[in-house]
Amino acid sequence: MFRVDLHVHTTFSGDSTISPKTVVEKLNAHPTVKGVAITDHDTTEGYFKVHRLADAYTDLVIIPGIEVRTERGDIIILGVDEEPEQPNTLRSTLNFAAETHGVVLIPHPYRSPGIGDFALNMRSDAIEVFNPTATPKENMMAQRLAEAGQLPRVAGTDAHSADEMGIAFTEVEAQPNAESILEAIRNGLVKPVYSEKQSLRWHDFL
Repeated sequence: MFRVDLHVHTTFSGDSTISPKTVVEKLNAHPTVKGVAITDHDTTEGYFKVHRLADAYTDLVIIPGIEVRTERGDIIILGVDEEPEQPNTLRSTLNFAAETHGVVLIPHPYRSPGIGDFALNMRSDAIEVFNPTATPKENMMAQRLAEAGQLPRVAGTDAHSADEMGIAFTEVEAQPNAESILEAIRNGLVKPVYSEKQSLRWHDFL
């Protein structure tokens, strides 16, 4: 079982204060979460910086990714280290994901700018059912969306500041490498996990 945060932003997103160096330091210091997907907004530059810094550590896994803003809402594509051509429509983004064999993850579907119910009308590989920046109600709606679409459920911090890292993650039945983790997501061998503080916030809504 490997633990990975599938939704983290660096300073290359423009709205995040987490430097690539901080990502690696926080990941190295965390007792159990040793993997992270770098999902900057419309760029993969941050991934390359983090990956290069993480080379000094043997137990850290850095997954390439990108969060793309489309006219329908945000889409995360994991396993890609290149950027789709602009402008990013939903159709062109999904075509890009298919062409690059990327894993399509629907982040915060009911928190703006989420894709919402439309996720059931498109190909996706997993739904982010817990995002600490979403409300408990929005997260519960995401849970129901995953159930309706019979899609794997994952969690990510959507971290934009260093203190947000580590409070949510996904347990993956995979080897500690990006390829194995991505394949496990496709096969539904995943479980969303929340820190004790965030779990209480989640259960307040149940």
